[in-house]
Amino acid sequence: MLNFGLAIMFIIPKFVSIFRMPLLKLIMLKRIILSLFLLLPFCVNAQQSHHEIGITLGLSNYYGDLQPKMFPSIGYHPMGGIIYKYFMNPHFGLRFGANYTSLSASDSDSNIPVNRARNLSFGTHLFEMHGALEVNFLPIEINDFKVTPYVFGGLSAFYYNPFADDPNGNRVFLRPLSTEGQGLPIYPDRKQYSQINMAFPFGGGAKFFIGKTLMLTTELGFRYTNTDYLDDVSKSYVDLDSLNAYKGMLAKTMAYRGNTLATWDKNNPYYGFQRGDSKANDWYWYANISVAIYFRAFGNTREYLKTRCPGFFR
Repeated sequence: MLNFGLAIMFIIPKFVSIFRMPLLKLIMLKRIILSLFLLLPFCVNAQQSHHEIGITLGLSNYYGDLQPKMFPSIGYHPMGGIIYKYFMNPHFGLRFGANYTSLSASDSDSNIPVNRARNLSFGTHLFEMHGALEVNFLPIEINDFKVTPYVFGGLSAFYYNPFADDPNGNRVFLRPLSTEGQGLPIYPDRKQYSQINMAFPFGGGAKFFIGKTLMLTTELGFRYTNTDYLDDVSKSYVDLDSLNAYKGMLAKTMAYRGNTLATWDKNNPYYGFQRGDSKANDWYWYANISVAIYFRAFGNTREYLKTRCPGFFR
């Protein structure tokens, strides 16, 4: 218990500091994750390990250039996934999971006039795989505590492919259009972004032992990504005629969409003006509930189920 107490005293201030900062820097997340994994040698002891396998369902949302609020009133999408956890003892464990969701945002929903005039929008389907260290504050177990809060932090990889509707209502994938000059020889400093990127998941929640076989978990988990192009918006506008020459009229149309509004000012300049905020990467997050089956060890799974669910194994 002494090691656990020291670990919690070390971790909590770092997580609390996250929410005091207007924008979490990448280096801070790296330090938090490293701190969590450095605790592993102090966490493994002779207590019996266990496994959890289950499903998770909930809601997702996005925070970035087209959605400046972390918890907006719109833009929520369903998410679902699978989760596996291995706990070395009742306090410390490793978790691995895969999730699928959609993200979207639109300037037309913004209450900021300059954003409404920009008139950009995006959507994407997102598939994620993650691994993390999970820390239970209380030693939740069959014969011990039945409820505990917890925190987690780790690494993830995700796939996305942003799209938007053209003026005719047809779906158009934005990355091949190089809407901000990515990959064009006249903009050598603007590299094409990858559709597979890393993120730094962290968060927490509460878990509840139901009977002796089920673990119910409620969780809020944030993902700070290493890209600012989750929404295909990051830097300034490029010259539309040059974009048309390299990528065609569709690229020109999707790069600057302010001229599709009835209130468009034809004298309003665009070239070189800010399109997004390149100083801040994009986020997405989940609020979800998980239901998992609890196993002492895979080697004795059948016998374990016999003792807990004798009606199914006679």
